[in-house]
Amino acid sequence: MEATRLAIPEVVLFTPKVFGDDRGFFFESFNQRLFEELTGIQRHFVQDNHSKSVQGVLRGLHYQLSPKAQGKLVRVASGEVFDVAVDLRKHSPTFGRWVGAVLSAENKQQLWIPEGFGHGFVTLSEQAEFLYKTTNYYAPEYDRCIAWNDPDIGIDWPIQASPLLSAKDQAGKSFKDADYFEEI
Repeated sequence: MEATRLAIPEVVLFTPKVFGDDRGFFFESFNQRLFEELTGIQRHFVQDNHSKSVQGVLRGLHYQLSPKAQGKLVRVASGEVFDVAVDLRKHSPTFGRWVGAVLSAENKQQLWIPEGFGHGFVTLSEQAEFLYKTTNYYAPEYDRCIAWNDPDIGIDWPIQASPLLSAKDQAGKSFKDADYFEEI
């Protein structure tokens, strides 16, 4: 597995070694020891989530506040998405900045989004199945959402039309009014 730190270095893109032949393919999607060696961090994952979305669905920007903050290791099992992480750590030099990557069943890449970041994705293919591991359990009282199209963040989403949003995502707060992470 290869690890590439993005423009915000705490966000890491993983590219697995894929072994394929005329029968199909095999790759190791997660290895705790290798994850720790490549990132230099230790995390214990407690929950796996799986969602399916049709083209144009945008989910996010979601996060959970401390003490229930979640780190996420995300990947796509079917289809293709544009995945985004936004730094919400108030005292970080990259506070308010975002990074993004195309994740797909074809490239089999994964993105590590640490605690202290907002997360979202938009489905680019006809449909996509999205899988992710979290470092903390879902805690609705700590759950927050920032508007996907907030001008202060300025994410360059690769979409032509208005995305399909849940009620929660339609009600996302502005970046200026959002709750941030003081320490993480």
